[in-house]
Amino acid sequence: MLHHLERKSAVAYAYRVHETDDSAVDDAALARRIAAARPDTDAAAEDEFCRRLAPRIRLYGLRHLRDSHAAADLAQQVLMTTLEALRSGKLREPEQVVSFVFGTCRMVVLDLKRTHARREELLATYADDVPVADAQSAPRLDHARLARCLQGLAERERSVLVLTFYDDRAAKDVAAELALTEANVRVIRHRALQRLRDCVTGGSS
Repeated sequence: MLHHLERKSAVAYAYRVHETDDSAVDDAALARRIAAARPDTDAAAEDEFCRRLAPRIRLYGLRHLRDSHAAADLAQQVLMTTLEALRSGKLREPEQVVSFVFGTCRMVVLDLKRTHARREELLATYADDVPVADAQSAPRLDHARLARCLQGLAERERSVLVLTFYDDRAAKDVAAELALTEANVRVIRHRALQRLRDCVTGGSS
C-alpha cells in the first residue's frame, strides 16, 4: 500500500497534469457509474473514463520511463487494472480512483525498472561468462539469441537460472523453492550455464 504522503503526491500530480479540465463531470463520478453498472452495461462511462485518464497516465509514463511506447503500454495496463478493480468492486471508494490510478502507475513503473535492472544484470552475467579470444574484435552479445538459448534449456535448468540471477535468490532459497538440495542447485546451475554458453557461442542453437 502506498504511504499516505505518496498517495497525496500522486493525486496532486494527476490534477496538475489535468488542471485545465472542467471538473463538472469528474473522474469520481465516472468511476461510480462504472462500479455501479453490470459488466458491459455502461461502456460510455468506461470510454469517457479512459479518454480522460489516458493522457495523464501517458504523461506520467513519459516523465518516468522516457519512452513513448513504454508510456503507451503503461496507460493501457493501468487503465485495464483500474477498470477491472471498479467492475469487481475491489476499489471500494470510487472517489479515490485518481489516487488508485497513479498509485498503480507508480508500482508498475517501479516494477518495470526493477525488471530492466534485473535483465541487464542477467545479460551482463552471461556476457561475462562467454569466453572471447579478442576483446577488441568480440561481437556484441546477441540478446535475441540469448533469449532463445534460455528458452531451449530444460525447465528445471531455466528455473534455477531465473531464480538465481533474475530473482537474486541464494542457493538455499532456490533449493527450497524447487524441492532440491543446495548441492543439486549448484550442479544444475553450473551445467545450465555451460549449456547456455555453448548455445550463445554457437555450440548449439
